[in-house]
Amino acid sequence: TIKYIRKIPRVEYLFAPDDPDRLKVEAEEGNIPEFVLLDVQEDANAFMFANFLMISLKSDWTVGGKTYKSGSLLATNNDDFLTLGKENVSYQVLFNPSDRIALGGLSSTKSYLVLDIKDNVKSKLQFYKISNDGSAFEYVGGDSEAKIRSSSIRALDATTSDEFWFTTSSYTQPTTLYMGNADLVAKEGEAMDTSFPPTSEMLPEPYVTKKVKSLPPQYDSDSVTVVQKTATSKDGTQIPYFLVLPKAAEDLPMDGSTPTLLYGYGGFEISLGPQYIPTQGLTWLERGGAYVEANIRGGGEFGPSWHQAALKSNRNKSYEDFIAVAEDLIASGICQPSTLGVRGGSNGGLLVGNMLTMRPDLFGAIHCAVPLLDMKRYHTLLAGASWMAEYGDPSTDDWEEFLKMYSPYHNLKPKANYPPILITTSTRDDRVHPGHARKMVQKMNDLGEGRWPVYYYENIEGGHGGAADPKQSAFMTALAWDFLWNTLSKKESV
Repeated sequence: TIKYIRKIPRVEYLFAPDDPDRLKVEAEEGNIPEFVLLDVQEDANAFMFANFLMISLKSDWTVGGKTYKSGSLLATNNDDFLTLGKENVSYQVLFNPSDRIALGGLSSTKSYLVLDIKDNVKSKLQFYKISNDGSAFEYVGGDSEAKIRSSSIRALDATTSDEFWFTTSSYTQPTTLYMGNADLVAKEGEAMDTSFPPTSEMLPEPYVTKKVKSLPPQYDSDSVTVVQKTATSKDGTQIPYFLVLPKAAEDLPMDGSTPTLLYGYGGFEISLGPQYIPTQGLTWLERGGAYVEANIRGGGEFGPSWHQAALKSNRNKSYEDFIAVAEDLIASGICQPSTLGVRGGSNGGLLVGNMLTMRPDLFGAIHCAVPLLDMKRYHTLLAGASWMAEYGDPSTDDWEEFLKMYSPYHNLKPKANYPPILITTSTRDDRVHPGHARKMVQKMNDLGEGRWPVYYYENIEGGHGGAADPKQSAFMTALAWDFLWNTLSKKESV
């Protein structure tokens, strides 16, 4: 379908209406170019780089007798695309996804296109340069291996320079800003450009020229260990997760006594990955707890297909993945159900709400923040109607066929034994209505007749973030993490 609109003006048309340079160009060309429709898929992303039209696919695209996979990045000559049409041009595939490798993002300098490749959720940068004749991109080089970190590149001045800002962080490294130069990148086996002055600094990559600044450490991470592991979901799919330990794995008691916090989201193609979270370090790791992030289906860790695998009637895949990670942690001996807690907010609140009703035997504590919980009426509340492409439409057969299966509010059972749960929300949440949380707490109190430890806090300010200022944010954070720690650390081994 015809979706995207682009304008092809000269840069002078961005100047003030009375600017002499703009007036000169207008006189030469006669009028300002009209908007032009790009005949690409409705769910694709498209942008221009130099004389190329770049197309990032969210679903398979058959064009010119060839099918390009969802998650691919294509390049073609922009003028040819507009004049000859999509069926009559050639496309260069700059990135072709696989089951475990996805395109995390991209950026550009004057002459280079930089791809952030997510290789099994770890980051690796690849550099492409426009060929001398301007007809294609040539692979220049990049990182030799993927690393457990997040990274991003932003050009210093994409119109004049190939220098860039390089920002990176990890579970143990605060956000750090470096300066880099794409001209320093060399293909494997080739010598690096030595025309740049040497430096005595310890720099993370050959293309980095200097460290600019780093945020200060917020907790002691010297002994913290980060490992990546996998769990096998119900249908056999391998689910990666990051395990952040307070000390080396061999020094950790494998008797199930370590308070362990499992976090997940699994929706809207939002990826989880390595990032520096001071509260996680201060409130959990420094106390001796283990922290876990699960890369379950519904997220974007492996591209559009990973997200699409858990839409609507397949939403159960997200929950099965999360359960598999929890069971793998318990089987490893790090924790047991009484020392394993889960935390999630928004769509993640729906996730942990389903953990409460599906597998209450698997967890010792749950923090459910600004959650969706009533999937029968979610589409009638605030922004809920905009999420029907993700969850389904309760006003149709979707409700009976699959939605009611993962509506925590409707799946509470009077005779069940539920673990302690803290539900938090905001009166002024303008995205997920606080009614979800209120109804769930009321129903749990009514059905359980006081047997279930249900805790509730509703902040009267703050929107979907749950807090309106740093003081409120600190309070809400302390409330949640202390609830989890105090509940899990006091459980006795069984």
